[in-house]
Amino acid sequence: MELAQLLNEFEEFVEESPRIPMTRKLIVDEERLLDFLDRVRAAFPEELRRARQLLQEKEKFLSESQREAERILSEARRQAERWAEESEVVRQAQALAQEIVQRAEAVAREIRQGAREYADEILQQLENNLQKVMAQIQEGRAELRGGK
Repeated sequence: MELAQLLNEFEEFVEESPRIPMTRKLIVDEERLLDFLDRVRAAFPEELRRARQLLQEKEKFLSESQREAERILSEARRQAERWAEESEVVRQAQALAQEIVQRAEAVAREIRQGAREYADEILQQLENNLQKVMAQIQEGRAELRGGK
């Protein structure tokens, strides 16, 4: 079960729990509360697995991007060498080769930056979700301690 869904259920549980009159305290079903905590704990490994998977995808994407950039650079060099062999076109070939190399490097930088930003955004969302879960767990525990 997804962590966000568990949190929504937990919130409903808290909102539906009977209140002690004249206080902000609740009467909660201990067994049900402990069940929620167990389910949240079980959901954490899934969220972490998804985060690891995203990191692996990012690394694969960066690796593929690097290989593509190297292939483009290699092709540009081969093309430049072929042109260099032609005496009249040497200057033009060098200029074009340099331009191709610069474009390939720029494309590789953009691809790497986009992958980093995407991975960072996903990890930030995961971090925010985990912080919310931890805050709610801490609040729940604090209420349980305060209700003794």
